[in-house]
Amino acid sequence: MAEIKNYTLNFGPQHPAAHGVLRLVLELDGEVVQRADPHIGLLHRATEKLAEQRIYLQSLPYMDRLDYVSMMCNEHAFVLALEKMLDVEVPLRAQYIRVMFDEITRILNHLLWLGAHALDVGAMAVFLYAFREREELMDCYEAVSGARMHAAYYRPGGVYRDLPDAMPQYRASKWKNDKTVRALNENRQGSLLDFIEDFTNRFPGLVDEYETLLTDNRIWKQRLVGIGVVSPERALALGFTGPMLRGSGVEWDLRKKQPYEVYDLLKFDIPVGVNGDCYDRYLVRIEEMRQSNSIIKQCIEWLRNNPGPVMIENHKIAPPHRVGMKTNMEELIHHFKLFTEGFHVPPGEAYAAIEHPKGEFGIYFVSDGANKPYRMKIHASGFAHLHALNEMARGHMIADVVTLIGTQDIVFGEIDR
Repeated sequence: MAEIKNYTLNFGPQHPAAHGVLRLVLELDGEVVQRADPHIGLLHRATEKLAEQRIYLQSLPYMDRLDYVSMMCNEHAFVLALEKMLDVEVPLRAQYIRVMFDEITRILNHLLWLGAHALDVGAMAVFLYAFREREELMDCYEAVSGARMHAAYYRPGGVYRDLPDAMPQYRASKWKNDKTVRALNENRQGSLLDFIEDFTNRFPGLVDEYETLLTDNRIWKQRLVGIGVVSPERALALGFTGPMLRGSGVEWDLRKKQPYEVYDLLKFDIPVGVNGDCYDRYLVRIEEMRQSNSIIKQCIEWLRNNPGPVMIENHKIAPPHRVGMKTNMEELIHHFKLFTEGFHVPPGEAYAAIEHPKGEFGIYFVSDGANKPYRMKIHASGFAHLHALNEMARGHMIADVVTLIGTQDIVFGEIDR
């Protein structure tokens, strides 16, 4: 009788469901996974090492490129760690703006996750629905920072500038006639806050659309229910954070348990799963989008009624206003020194973490008193989730591996830094 033995298969790094350059070496018995060995290093960009060669401000745009789906959230951890070391008090209006954009970013992240996860599992239309909403939120990024993705909007001491009073408008062209342009510009007549408010009023109905397509869809449930079950104890032992941990039934959210900025002044709930499978993690993220929508509404209301500064006045850390810089010698010197030499950070160390859309994202700085970090270390939630893939995949079929990668919401920029 012929000897039957397991065989090894490469999953990725060019696989369309690998969400980046993930290479999985799968040991298979037929179609059943016996072992899944994630190989990283194919995207390594040495972000932590590069940061040691650059002044603090120059390292900020690297943060956007870590998890390139949650750009401003990465920046947030970076500036929080810096502000902790510099002992800086950020203006309240800047804190509200940061929280609002954190939640916009959370929705952006979950929309891409939902579209890509559904596409991996075999539902095509959801991807197109999700990108329809992402387009509008990307316009908010662009209106406030000038860039659709890599914003570099959060700065030590506040944010780059206040919210604009007008939204960019579409113009008629050979592809869009006047009538189409008028319809597209209908909700762009006011300020950025008006535009975001219009979005938050419509968004719950749009989430209902996604749920109509997926939540009770029997094929979706067949592919997700009971797949990749992780118990609460095991989730904690494996270092899960964010929706992966909450999907297993552990109510842990840094916005509630270790509040930063103004989260302790806002009302929202922490959605928690029951069974710890892929379906529960899907439900948790869907509810998180609804909660983020509610937080954004509260921020809009506060920002409307409370004008004020969005950046500290200490020109050793924050640049002076353009007019001052061009008319006043002292401010010109501040500007020149800040962008060439940067600021010196007192010796010491600091760690700051935020509730990133994927889990706990943290930045750890060690300073020796220079104008660049002695060491910078990044805590990326996806790294811990990826190393649990072997345990989650064992005993499942090859097709379920795709579902597991989707439910982990992996973005390789932060894992393979």
